[in-house]
Amino acid sequence: MAVPQVAAPPPATRRVRRSHQGWKFVGPFMIVFALVFLAPIAYSIYLSLYRNRLIGGNAFVGLDNYTQALQDSQFWSGVGRVGLFLVVQVPIMLFLALLVALALDSGRLYGKSFFRVSIFLPYAVPAVVAALMWGFIYGSQFGLVGSINDALGISLPDPLKPSLILASIGNITTWQFVGYNMLIFFSALQVVPKSLYESAAIDGAGQLRIIRSIKLPAIRGALVIATIFSIIGSFQLFNEPAILRNLAPNAITTYFTPNFYAYSLTFSGQQINYSAAVAVIMAVITMIVAYVVQLRGTKDL
Repeated sequence: MAVPQVAAPPPATRRVRRSHQGWKFVGPFMIVFALVFLAPIAYSIYLSLYRNRLIGGNAFVGLDNYTQALQDSQFWSGVGRVGLFLVVQVPIMLFLALLVALALDSGRLYGKSFFRVSIFLPYAVPAVVAALMWGFIYGSQFGLVGSINDALGISLPDPLKPSLILASIGNITTWQFVGYNMLIFFSALQVVPKSLYESAAIDGAGQLRIIRSIKLPAIRGALVIATIFSIIGSFQLFNEPAILRNLAPNAITTYFTPNFYAYSLTFSGQQINYSAAVAVIMAVITMIVAYVVQLRGTKDL
C-alpha cells in the first residue's frame, strides 16, 4: 500500500514561522524597552501639548509651550551654560583620560594595576556623594578651602562664587569620569596588534610617532563613543548643580542648566506641561549635536 506524501510547507510559511521564533526571543526586551523608554517619551510629548489653565482645566494648546520655550531667555541661558561647559570640560576630561590610558598601555608604568584601579575608583562614587564631598572641600567658611585660609592666613578664591561655580562643577565631573573614559580607551588599546608596534619600532619610529600613527587611529571609534557619551552627559547636567545649590544659592539659579530648569518648573513652579516641552527640546538638541559629532567622527572609518 502506498504511503501518502505530505507536501512540505511553502517557503513563505517557513519564513513566517522563523520570524515568529525570533520575536519570541526579542519580545521580552521589546516590552521592557517600550515601557521604560518609549512610553515615557510619548507621555512627555503628550504633556507638552497641553496647558493647565485656571478656567477650563487641562487644555490642548498645540505647540504653544514649545514657542514659549524657544523665546524663554532663562532656558537659553541654561543651554548656553551647558554649551560652554561642554566645549571646555569635555576636551580636558577626554585628554586626561587618553593620556592615562596611553601611559598604562605603554608598559613602562610601574604598578599599572594599582593606578588603573585608583583612577577608575572615583567613578564608583555616586554622583550625589561626590557633589557633597567636593562641596565640603570648596566651602570657604567650613570646608577645606576655609581651613587652609585660616591656617595659612591667606585668602584663596571662593570656588562657590558665581564666576567660578561652573569651573568647580567641571572639576567634580572631570574627577569622576576620567577613570570611566580611561577604561574605554585602555580597552580599545588592548586589542591593537602588538606586531604593529614592533614593526614601527624596527622602522625607527619613536613612541610619539607610534601614538600618532598607530594608536590614535586604532582607537578612533572609542574616542567617538566617549565623546558622544560626554556630550550627552553635559547636556544632562543636573546632580552637581542641584546638590551645590544649597551651598551656593547666589551662584546657582533655578535655571542654571536646562535639566535643573525643567526640574524647578515641575516641582517648584507646578508647570508640568511647560517643563515637558523644555525636556523635549533639550532631547532634540542633544540628539542633533551627538549625531553631528558621530557623523564627523566616523567619517572615512
